[in-house]
Amino acid sequence: MSHNTVAINQRMDRFDGHHRVWLFGYGSLIFKADFPYIERRPATIANWTRRFWQGSHDHRGTETAPGRVATLVAEAGAITAGMAYLITPEVFAHLDHREKNGYLRLAIDIHFDDGSSELGLVYIAAEDNAAFLGEASEIEIARQIARSHGPSGANRDYLIDLAQALRELGMEDGHVFEIERHLIDMRG
Repeated sequence: MSHNTVAINQRMDRFDGHHRVWLFGYGSLIFKADFPYIERRPATIANWTRRFWQGSHDHRGTETAPGRVATLVAEAGAITAGMAYLITPEVFAHLDHREKNGYLRLAIDIHFDDGSSELGLVYIAAEDNAAFLGEASEIEIARQIARSHGPSGANRDYLIDLAQALRELGMEDGHVFEIERHLIDMRG
């Protein structure tokens, strides 16, 4: 699959006719909501885990030196914490462009702290996309993040901002926090 997934996402019609849709954010969408939303709530999804296995050729790296950003990988029993946004379908055009580097919309059950859940959507970069970098140790990921920079800034900032946002929300993520620890150790 190509890096650019805008056209594929525009064909997703699961939420056609809906006036409002919940969007689940697990990476930069937690700390950088650069789109209008009606409501914002902490939430979780089941059977997916956050991993820094997706390459970023357009935001936190370049075509020849990609950064690493978060995606979700299927894992039975896993719970991933993030932020849910109630949005209108007009926001999809902006999000499809923002998440164009391999991410596709997927319908998913989003669970809220009060015990309720809603069918919503999430952007996931699957293994078959051209920008997928795959599994690596947290130290290897930290090394790549430490040297990567793109049009949206340093890859390091993305990781640090995500770790900080997760802590502020009281959310745990061993993978993210371990990469952060290695980044801090590298800086000395």
